[in-house]
Amino acid sequence: MDKLVGKIDWPVFVLSGGALVLFVLASFINVEAVGDIVNLLFGWSVDYFGAFWQVLLLLMLGVSIVLAFSKYGNVRLGEQSEKELSTFRWVSVICISLLGAGGVFWAAAEPMYYFMEVPPVHDGIEPGSPQAVIPAMAQAYVSWGMAAWAALGTTGAIVLMYAVYHKGMPMKPRSMLYPFFGEKIATHKLGTVIDAFCIIAVAAGTIGPIGILGLQVSYGLNALFGLPDIFGIQLVIIGFLLFIVTISAITGVHKGIQWLSKWNIILVFILAGIILIFGPGAYIIDTFVSSFGYHVNHFITLHTYRGDNDWLGAWMLFFFAWFIGFAPMMIMLIARISRGRTIREIILAVAVISPLITNFWFTVVGGSGIYYEQQQPGIISQPLGEGGLPAAIIAVAGQMPFSVVMPFIFLVLAILFVITTADSMTYSISMSMTGEGNPPKPMRVFWAAIMATVAAILIFIGEGSIDALQSFIVVTAVPVSILLLPTIWQAPKIAKRLARDQGLIRKP
Repeated sequence: MDKLVGKIDWPVFVLSGGALVLFVLASFINVEAVGDIVNLLFGWSVDYFGAFWQVLLLLMLGVSIVLAFSKYGNVRLGEQSEKELSTFRWVSVICISLLGAGGVFWAAAEPMYYFMEVPPVHDGIEPGSPQAVIPAMAQAYVSWGMAAWAALGTTGAIVLMYAVYHKGMPMKPRSMLYPFFGEKIATHKLGTVIDAFCIIAVAAGTIGPIGILGLQVSYGLNALFGLPDIFGIQLVIIGFLLFIVTISAITGVHKGIQWLSKWNIILVFILAGIILIFGPGAYIIDTFVSSFGYHVNHFITLHTYRGDNDWLGAWMLFFFAWFIGFAPMMIMLIARISRGRTIREIILAVAVISPLITNFWFTVVGGSGIYYEQQQPGIISQPLGEGGLPAAIIAVAGQMPFSVVMPFIFLVLAILFVITTADSMTYSISMSMTGEGNPPKPMRVFWAAIMATVAAILIFIGEGSIDALQSFIVVTAVPVSILLLPTIWQAPKIAKRLARDQGLIRKP
């Protein structure tokens, strides 16, 4: 225990943990006031940084794609050639770690929202019409697409892996500033503030889905089996999540996280196959091809739309900020599991393969929902309007092949998604606390327990507190986005330096 205590970065722990405690206490005292303050900061962040986030993500994507397909794409990162995970397991961890409950609940609901109320960027299209299908799916691809994913492990991962593995810096978000500050950033007060903000951002982004999972699965169990939709059931769901994450933490990254991720992605493929074969498969494939083509043709227009700030804050910028808030911890996770990989491999896995899998999965689930809605108007949109996200997935699954068991399977999948995200993020937070690539298991269990406890408390206080915490990730995306900005020009410099060291280009 003494060794564990000695490894903890106490200033970072006090700042990040204190912020969470303060949020919970303030919510107990006056949750409405907390919500008002968060909404005020939310609006300010979207108004003043929204355009910056849109340009930032496009620049990160553009620079990373150029690097991947240039001669620098062959640069190997991590000071070793041996790879720790097979390519399938490696991509599974990357893809599943971020999705969380979004992989189920938003996959069903977001395309339907856009179909029933066409986003303003797609002007002149009648809501609920056949012409609204392609723009609806294409807009969902923007929220969970290549530009958003680029924040999670492209230029940032290159800089961090160089700092940690090639220069001996600690495995912490602050190390992304190594090219500017050198070794002194490891002990500088600025580094403490950076690490604390990054932990607060990902904690807010993880606690929110944990709490929402409790609420949504409780709703689903009530709808499917008549179990009471009460706090006790929600608490049991969160307790089960904590139990699985604890087991995973004890078994380590090579068993726990990668095992959960592998079976998550396998279940996704199995479900997608069943729906394609026995459900509206031709419709799903046609919709995906057409929507992806529309998405590519209008890529810049969709990503740079600035016409309706209220809509942007509620939708596209909210998701962009979510990805940015998660970015430092995802970058650390990717850096941890990607030693021996080339720049090209990492960028393709993060910015191409993962969003393509995500977009196709959204078409399988959300596209099916739109198909059923077109066949029988109101069959999906009405439950969505009355019961929100959990009602949408239950309604969609209830129309799918094998409808008796499909809703239950999707609830299980949602639980697995959130468990994997919580597991991965507690691992990254623990790395931030210790600076080690293999943080102590008790540290991971501790953070899992803290986040589960906070989620349960916020549910007890009221659903508004969960919503406020989720909205707060948009606020934390402001400092995190500033941290990511320098990686856009530092990553190519590092790639060039390593290419020379590895004999890929001639030294001057």
